[in-house]
Amino acid sequence: MRGPLTAAMPIIGMLLLSGCSDVAADVKGAFASGNKGVNDPAGWRAMATPRDRMRVRDWYGTWNAALADARAKGFAAQIAAEGKLLDPQAALMDPELPMGTFRCRTVKIGAQGAGPGFIAYDWFDCQVGDEMGYVSMVKTRGSQRLNGRLFPDNAQRQIFLGTLVLGDETMALDYGSDQLRDMAGIVERIGERRWRIVFPRPAFESLLDVIELVPAE
Repeated sequence: MRGPLTAAMPIIGMLLLSGCSDVAADVKGAFASGNKGVNDPAGWRAMATPRDRMRVRDWYGTWNAALADARAKGFAAQIAAEGKLLDPQAALMDPELPMGTFRCRTVKIGAQGAGPGFIAYDWFDCQVGDEMGYVSMVKTRGSQRLNGRLFPDNAQRQIFLGTLVLGDETMALDYGSDQLRDMAGIVERIGERRWRIVFPRPAFESLLDVIELVPAE
């Protein structure tokens, strides 16, 4: 298990950029060591850290605060152009991500401090598959790669819990071992073949990160 971040911290502040490098995500998963709680009947809540349960619980207030900050900084037109992607009420029934390869992109809204209120990045590749009987999702290339699992929650959302893999690392941190690497997101379907994962209050920079996912084919 790796220790807390030191020199890598400035890199994490640019969470989920589209591939700054071309490192393949050939890593063991964030739950590879068999954390307690994976099979608990309470589901993702039994696995999630208290901090991540709070982030998921407060998603709606965080989303509205992020939108307000971005609009106040002059990004109302960019928000409107994203349509349903940035509409907190856009979730549809049947949120389950199918297994396969996806094109993904990240939009960051709101800022922690004096940063920009809106940043939209280019497309990157994601993979949804099977990891030891659980549905996993990874960003497959780039210098910053999410790696985690999808958990059922209700008729309109799944929950993503995982960690951030950096640079040429070949082993993901165990989820819950470093809060600067832990990631907790809400998976929703917003179109016939369109999904998003919403990350309220990521560790650095933004108030809200939204990853858009569409099938690669």
